[in-house]
Amino acid sequence: MSGVVEEYVLEAPAPFSPAVSLLGALAITAELSACGGGGATGSAAPSPLPQAPSPAPAPATTAEAGRFLTQATLGFTRADLNSVMNGSYASWISAQFALPRGQGHFDWLMANGYSDAAHINNETGLNNTIWRKFISSPDALRQRVVLALSEICVVSVLGIDAGWRQFSVANYLDILEANAFGNYRTLLQQISLSPAMSYFLTYRNNAKANPNTGSQPDENYARELMQLFTIGLLKLNNDGTVQTNGSGAGIETYTQDDVSGLARVFTGWNLDTTGFTSPFPPEVQQRPLIQVGNRYETGAKTFLGTTIPAGTSAINSLTMALDALFNHSNLPPFIARQLIQRLVTSNPSAAYVSRVTAAFINNGSGVRGDMQAVISAVLLDTEARSATAAASPGFGKLREPVVRFLNWARSYQATSASNAWAIGDLSDAATRLGQSPMRSGSVFNFFRPGYVPPDTAFSAQAMTGPEFQITNESSVAGYVNYMQRTINGNGIGDVMPDYSSLTALAANSSSLLAEINEVLAGSQISAATLAIIKTAIDTMPSATSANLLNRVKAALVLVMASPEFIAQK
Repeated sequence: MSGVVEEYVLEAPAPFSPAVSLLGALAITAELSACGGGGATGSAAPSPLPQAPSPAPAPATTAEAGRFLTQATLGFTRADLNSVMNGSYASWISAQFALPRGQGHFDWLMANGYSDAAHINNETGLNNTIWRKFISSPDALRQRVVLALSEICVVSVLGIDAGWRQFSVANYLDILEANAFGNYRTLLQQISLSPAMSYFLTYRNNAKANPNTGSQPDENYARELMQLFTIGLLKLNNDGTVQTNGSGAGIETYTQDDVSGLARVFTGWNLDTTGFTSPFPPEVQQRPLIQVGNRYETGAKTFLGTTIPAGTSAINSLTMALDALFNHSNLPPFIARQLIQRLVTSNPSAAYVSRVTAAFINNGSGVRGDMQAVISAVLLDTEARSATAAASPGFGKLREPVVRFLNWARSYQATSASNAWAIGDLSDAATRLGQSPMRSGSVFNFFRPGYVPPDTAFSAQAMTGPEFQITNESSVAGYVNYMQRTINGNGIGDVMPDYSSLTALAANSSSLLAEINEVLAGSQISAATLAIIKTAIDTMPSATSANLLNRVKAALVLVMASPEFIAQK
């Protein structure tokens, strides 16, 4: 091998069987269907809430610290790794909770001229601010949680048919940021009153039933609020297992009547254009929705055993409805399991889910829905921190393409000299990542939490693999080739990485690969795979600075294409 790596699809360096490890289920040579869903299964017996486990000890090794940061961030540097090594997991999390939020997405768009009238009917600027924050923001844990929340409470710019849609989604992201370390109940209130959600799930200007025409309120948000954002389709035990009836079938959480009753709450809500004239400015997309009285259903509203009396005001009806959902027994395990899946592992044990559920129900001071307590429980749990658990075949998750890209960008401190962050839309599976934040094709996210890759060891072992729903031959090749072009081209436009820490080591392939393994891959690349990559790097010249840079680029591409990097353990 000489020069930079040519564009190709890397074969797995050694055979990996799905039955042996989650890592091996990577579809480099397999076609996976990108449809369907799934759910947890289990007994009907209620599971007790456990005591929270003892705090995790300080990391003893670089590998342990790297594994923690792989779960807790979208990418980390050597300095971040040393910070965790010199403290404790809990102290690092507390420090992250204390970090202030940087400039918000909405304010950045305003400050950078995207409120110009030329942009009213496009989405210009949205990708820029998303990449800016995910790559450069120092509050690494918050950004990881924001991405997770954006994939649970989904809004997509593709489904917003409105002027200033980029500002609408920017405001939605600001809501997720503001509440990532807050309370889930507050988050539900704010997303329910956000213009973005009202457009995406079609309840903006929703009208009460009309007996003369037979029209009924739009039920879209009521249904998805229950199914996806709060309680799910089937009744759950506290450990996330499904409650079953006498015949062994799962018990449904709600009925169509519940959807219709809840939909009456979401009538009469519309944009707050007070003080503005058409065409309205971007600021309208930042204001919470307000009521249009003659479109609101003032009658009684009954759902899930709750009745909101006739004559209750719209805002009080909304509050009562969200309180009922927030206090539903399903919500803690439903959200707990998904947060574990987004950060740590696709198939958490029932005990792990139960412990995080306990933290959601009570943060230790009687508060329900405290996101700081929930996040801490997810990351500090004995199952998350256990090397023994990590070695289990069923533990871990496929790194979604966006996370792999961000791992590279954050590890090597990519910057944009112009502050434009012009990376663009990475949705195309054949030529880019096959995924781009806030661009899900539907409210069901890029992939479902219960997705089971068909005709694989996953299905044979009743295991979920959410990210495999967007994994196929095209996306695997597209990812490797896109990262290769990005790395070989020194970034994207003026979004440039800093490889100085690597070029200093590049003459010694062992040192170079050790550094990449520890920082980029969280020490997950095996000695056998590193040896294969080392053999390739050692064929490349090292006499000049250009030679050394080429060795760095080749090493990065080969590590990022390896199954052991693509599967997060």
